[in-house]
Amino acid sequence: MDTGDLIDRSSSIAERLTTTQAAPPPWLVLATAVAALILVGYGPLWRITRNVVTIAHEGGHALIALLSGRRLNAITLHSDTSGLTVSSGKPYGLGMILTALAGYPAPPLVGLGFAALLGAGRITLMLWIAIAALAVMLVMIRNVYGVISVVSTGALVFAVSRFGSDALQAGFAYLATWLLLLAGSRPVLELQRTRSRMRDGTTDADQLARLTRLPGLFWVVVFLAVALGALVLGAGLLLSATEGICLPIPNGADCPAN
Repeated sequence: MDTGDLIDRSSSIAERLTTTQAAPPPWLVLATAVAALILVGYGPLWRITRNVVTIAHEGGHALIALLSGRRLNAITLHSDTSGLTVSSGKPYGLGMILTALAGYPAPPLVGLGFAALLGAGRITLMLWIAIAALAVMLVMIRNVYGVISVVSTGALVFAVSRFGSDALQAGFAYLATWLLLLAGSRPVLELQRTRSRMRDGTTDADQLARLTRLPGLFWVVVFLAVALGALVLGAGLLLSATEGICLPIPNGADCPAN
């Protein structure tokens, strides 16, 4: 490939990433919301889709560990949908608190970010950001199941973004975004059930309780508040960007007169 071909291909990719896509029809947005709700609410399907939530959860721990100056050592993802992110640094202080705090809010906040991109018509950009994030995360995965999980997820997103029609890309992007938004609360409720049953002090909420001297239940409530807040704001963004639906919330804009 000569320099001219490389420049043309780079320009084509840049154009795809910066071009806005048409707003999807209301039925697609609502159908993907219902499908995501089923994926989250139906137990057998949830055991599969929860792997995506775990990837975002551990990615949140990893990102904040790096941003707070800690050294990221490893990320592992397990077939029971649990995960572990190991970082080194002071076992106390703000960096450690933020790292422990980042996991449960990460999936709904990622969903909220994706909803903002979709609301702006940036469907292709949203998909490629997801691919880039998965590729960066893959570097730190340290077990076989984790590699398979991240690679298969990334390959699916890439295949849709590269070969899928505009309608397929839109449906996939909205489904993934609704999934992250709707799935934010269920792991928090599962966390509290685990804390009530096992009381082994190993959860993120219990770790935060030791670091801050605030009760673990307080942090569970914080996690839940973030998840519900992101869901409300994200749903508003997704629905407001849809043809035929106008919501003045959350951006405060007035709906056009009929």
